[in-house]
Amino acid sequence: MIQEAARFATKAHEGMLRKGGKMPYIYHPLEVALLVSRMTKDEEVIAAGYLHDVLEDTAVTEEELEQAFGRRVLELVKAETEDKSLTWEERKAHTIRHLEEAPYEVKLLTLADKLSNIRATARDYLFMGDELWNRFNEKRRESHKWYAKGILDGLQDLEQYPEYQEYKELYQFVFGA
Repeated sequence: MIQEAARFATKAHEGMLRKGGKMPYIYHPLEVALLVSRMTKDEEVIAAGYLHDVLEDTAVTEEELEQAFGRRVLELVKAETEDKSLTWEERKAHTIRHLEEAPYEVKLLTLADKLSNIRATARDYLFMGDELWNRFNEKRRESHKWYAKGILDGLQDLEQYPEYQEYKELYQFVFGA
């Protein structure tokens, strides 16, 4: 299942690049799946790590995903999928609220996804400094700090994982205390 999820995600994200760079998008789901696999051996959760952005960012439908990977993987991916019809603030506030009652497996996925994202942000911040924030449309540093802090607080029950500690350290590096 894990290898099939990797192939499926690679095909779904083919030709896509990470925001603000030239890196193939698939590197992000690959990193998320690797991070998830360090926190759990549950194959469906690891597969969802590979697939976490396919509903949000590609033409893949819920029906296709369920047929290929089953209901549980679909539900895990849906839990990580933002409603793009909402504003940035509404989507991020929903994610933060959702973490209050999210199942443990969803929190693992969220931690892996957000750690991958903040790693990329920290790399770019180290290179670009505050110029980094200009790539995010109208959303600047304070908006991203608010969101990253909401994630940090919402995932606090995962603090025993090195991945959580790394997220916390990178949050402090990028945004200060």
